[in-house]
Amino acid sequence: MSFDQLHRYLFNQAHVRGELVRLENSYQSILDSYAYPPVIQKLLGELMAATSLLTATLKFEGDIALQLQSDGPVNYAVINGTHDQKLRGVARWDESLSELPTDFSQLFQKGVLVITITPADGERYQGMVALDKPTLAECIEGYFQQSEQLATKVILRTQQTDTSAKACGMFLQILPTSSQATITEDTGFDHLSKLTETIKDEELFTLPAEDILYRLYHQEDVEVYAPADIVFKCSCSRERSANALAAVEKSELLNIVATEGAIKMNCQYCHTEYRFDEIDVHAIHAGTFSMDTQSDQ
Repeated sequence: MSFDQLHRYLFNQAHVRGELVRLENSYQSILDSYAYPPVIQKLLGELMAATSLLTATLKFEGDIALQLQSDGPVNYAVINGTHDQKLRGVARWDESLSELPTDFSQLFQKGVLVITITPADGERYQGMVALDKPTLAECIEGYFQQSEQLATKVILRTQQTDTSAKACGMFLQILPTSSQATITEDTGFDHLSKLTETIKDEELFTLPAEDILYRLYHQEDVEVYAPADIVFKCSCSRERSANALAAVEKSELLNIVATEGAIKMNCQYCHTEYRFDEIDVHAIHAGTFSMDTQSDQ
């Protein structure tokens, strides 16, 4: 089965691009990093699938982050994806609540979706849209309609069982080079969108990707590209944590070690803990800290 892969395709006669993403191991890696309740697991799965789909639209090296912010039960959720499909993410919610709402719109109050695009070379771009629609997929569609005037269709679905978790997504968008980017009836976008909406959960979660695309679009002129592999990968490291500590006064770090026994730094994405003792602190501020001289974690 072709999970943890992104499939891109092009409808040659309609000037519409499409994508299919299906996640399993990469999705499970995020869920394994923290004890997320089921509704947050579902939210992260949809957000992860959506980020992968949008990352595939990048024309340059860099990354894209989809971030949800609100004053409601879910305070913060973000998935970051690189141009080569390395994903990581985290969510924060009001853990004092004994039960979270299951309805998407009730999870957020004054909520916004912030999409940040960061090229490896060039200026960062950030856009946002209110979380004022019934689903995350519809909010993303609204973002493209509002910010880029591009007709877009997004489908996001998740499946959690006792033994596995899967997240799937589909994406259709009129090519931005088309002079009719917002005139869907003349490009065939509406027709393709209706075909895509017929996809069933059972098909998304059980059939090979090639079978899904054939079932939906076998009467269309579709060019399918080689799939891209997707992995969960956090960019944190002990070295990066040490670099951050180098900006803190040495005396302050030594006081923390004396009081706590060690400096503990936790990655917000993967929850890996990095520990630094007195020897590490001296090495960091002497500029001699390395993987060869560090003390054990």
